[in-house]
Amino acid sequence: MMLHYLQPAKLQTRKIVFEDVFSARDSATLEHLKELSSRRRVIEDSINQSSSITEAIAREMSGGLTSRCLRDLQKLEQYLPLLENLIFHVDLVSSNHHVVHWISELKICWSSALSSSSFFNLRGSKLFQIDNLRYELGMISYLYAALLRERAVEILPTDLVQSATLFREAAGVFQHLTNENFPSLQSAHSGERPLEATPSMCTVMSLICLAEAQAITIRKAEEKGTTVGLLAKLHYGITELLGEATAILYSNTREYKDVSSCFLEFISSCKALHELRSLKYLAEGLKMADQVGVAIGVLCDALIKVKKKVPMEESWRTIFRKEIDDAADMLRKFENENEFVWHEKIPGGDELPQPQGNKIVNAIPYHPKRWERELSFKI
Repeated sequence: MMLHYLQPAKLQTRKIVFEDVFSARDSATLEHLKELSSRRRVIEDSINQSSSITEAIAREMSGGLTSRCLRDLQKLEQYLPLLENLIFHVDLVSSNHHVVHWISELKICWSSALSSSSFFNLRGSKLFQIDNLRYELGMISYLYAALLRERAVEILPTDLVQSATLFREAAGVFQHLTNENFPSLQSAHSGERPLEATPSMCTVMSLICLAEAQAITIRKAEEKGTTVGLLAKLHYGITELLGEATAILYSNTREYKDVSSCFLEFISSCKALHELRSLKYLAEGLKMADQVGVAIGVLCDALIKVKKKVPMEESWRTIFRKEIDDAADMLRKFENENEFVWHEKIPGGDELPQPQGNKIVNAIPYHPKRWERELSFKI
């Protein structure tokens, strides 16, 4: 089983009405602005949980989609190309003082789902305002990636292949934000922002998605009877991916001083869990190679380490307990066999072999789409 943490998709925002701010020169531009507002409004209502639409009507409006997550992804896919087109045309006249004023009047505000801040503005969330359309694009794209990840978890029990693909797609969106969107925003605006609106946090989220995709790949490999040596390396590959994410978070304590302790625990717990699974397979391989004493040493060391890292979250603790019990059962069997048959010395510390990782999943590149319509403003 995998640990799940869906908080990254729990963003909130404030209402935006584009046609009340931008001055359109023609009816086509006005209609485009109105459609932008309309498409965004259904997103606002959904993530702010302010919609009065019933489940049946929501399902009918989406073409029969029963999954709320899928419906939200559909809304984002309809809004993003329109927003990309607005930004394209605004960039052409961005130096005009009217345009600068219009963007500030939009009051683009988003919350952070990964912050532990105790300051509250909207339904329990602190709002961060940045007067830049790329902030809106970045946060909407972040939400899109987070919902792709949530959908991957939703279908995980029934479709391993599609679930892994969605995790890889989400990783691709996060990588795009890291490389293309948030660096320019960060250089232009040095003020306070959500944790999500930083390139390094998007890198962290991309690494988490890749780790989750690899976990599914391992499940399929286990079903196919892949050798224990390779399974040990694949599990440790997840540990290495999450180690990279941890290193990023702790390399800039000032930027991430407000990061949620639950989010940090999720990463550290996943890292510890897959390290234990890696060491179990490593021990099994050593036992098969008639190195029972070394296998026992590996399991003893693994159990000592993992018992110090059991998470507080009860659903995660249940998974940990099962893994620890399985490892302890394996250890008892090895110890009994060693006592009556092999009589091998049990090494420890530096004498134990170190696990090696193998990372085999890659992000699926994200290519933003733009609905190409001519826009004309009164400036």
